Amino acid sequence: MQTDKGEEVFAMKKTHAASLVTAAIVIATASLVVVSSLHVAAQSATASGAAKASAPSKPIPRTADGHPDMTGVWWPGHDLVPAQATAVYREGERQGIGAQSFGSLYKPEAMAKAKTLSDKDDPALWCIPSIIGPTPLVGNGLVGEIVMTPKTMYQLIETYHGFRIIPTDGRPHRDDVVPSNRGDAVGRWQGDTLIVDVTNFSDRNWLHHHGDVSFHSDALHMVETYRLIDADTLEINVTADDPNVLTSTWKAPPTKLVRAPFEHIMETSCENTETANLIDAAAKDNYGRKK
Repeated sequence: MQTDKGEEVFAMKKTHAASLVTAAIVIATASLVVVSSLHVAAQSATASGAAKASAPSKPIPRTADGHPDMTGVWWPGHDLVPAQATAVYREGERQGIGAQSFGSLYKPEAMAKAKTLSDKDDPALWCIPSIIGPTPLVGNGLVGEIVMTPKTMYQLIETYHGFRIIPTDGRPHRDDVVPSNRGDAVGRWQGDTLIVDVTNFSDRNWLHHHGDVSFHSDALHMVETYRLIDADTLEINVTADDPNVLTSTWKAPPTKLVRAPFEHIMETSCENTETANLIDAAAKDNYGRKK
């Protein structure tokens, strides 16, 4: 739900919702844009007309036990821009293909399999969420929410209305749960950085989305780190190993998110009612990408 922050914030949220709806209908046009770092600093001008100076930065918020409090809604600082979306971390290089991609590290047999797959095979067309948008937190729709408690980080992912429950007290992985799309995550603090270890994935989904072929096995193991650079900027790093399909460790470029101007995420669920049409569109339109 929206806060009473005025029509401008409401308009931003409305635009964001429209972008996600567009992405859900055509999926092809909704790849990710380069995630950029944005730090908003307060400015003040002197009476004499001297140059403006940044106000003192806010202290990093902390929970009652002294750890950084990452509670809030996070995004890259902008909505999806379908006309410009290319699902990249670096300019000119898509997440799912290219010299630094997950797929570039496939073993020969996995590489051969990848060549038989295309946009229409993307599990996301069946409402099976990918593991990473720009990060596991924000998903394909670029918005995610964190709720911190002394022993747990709760991640609410706007895309497909997903969630993750991550213990942060250093406990081991559970051995009583079945494999899942987002895996079993446990965290521990190393100074002011939260290190999250994720295992027990199913092999149904892809690492990436929007036709970027990036299948994995149930041996996938990921490590994520979360660190507040300042009160309003969250840096996330991700590495992944999969001995069944990869030749070496894949490392995602660092992603920086900022606090969003709305209080909570929205519900953007996925339904299978349009799956057939989406698969057909993905196959014909190549996910909106130029061939």
